[in-house]
Amino acid sequence: MDVRNCRECGRLFNYTSGGSPICPACAKKLEEKFAVVKQYIYDHPGVGIQEVSEENDVSINMIKKWVREERLTFAEGSAVGIECECCGKTILSGRYCEECKKKVANQLGSAYGSATHAAPAQKKKTDGNPKMRFLNN
Repeated sequence: MDVRNCRECGRLFNYTSGGSPICPACAKKLEEKFAVVKQYIYDHPGVGIQEVSEENDVSINMIKKWVREERLTFAEGSAVGIECECCGKTILSGRYCEECKKKVANQLGSAYGSATHAAPAQKKKTDGNPKMRFLNN
């Protein structure tokens, strides 16, 4: 375990690798804000990011982060959205548009396939004697 300062409040907390860089108290507050934002969007369909941010006292960057994590999604046909990280096309949630997702999946699939076929496993040569060997110091 590692002791770190919370990025939100500055208090020390026990950080576990791969965990959130904020303390449990701030994480709880953030989850409460998320629930409020989600309910506000549910109650006001078609609302924009700016209005959600102002009405709920949450930064626009935090709302975009939740959309990129696919915790929030814009309504179909909505005039607002976020940009695909690859091509810049407007999308409703996630990081990439459908075309870029397919491209990345194909590239990863072909890279994985070429890596497994490029180096076939070589069998170790044995001298025909299956006995255990010991090394002398």
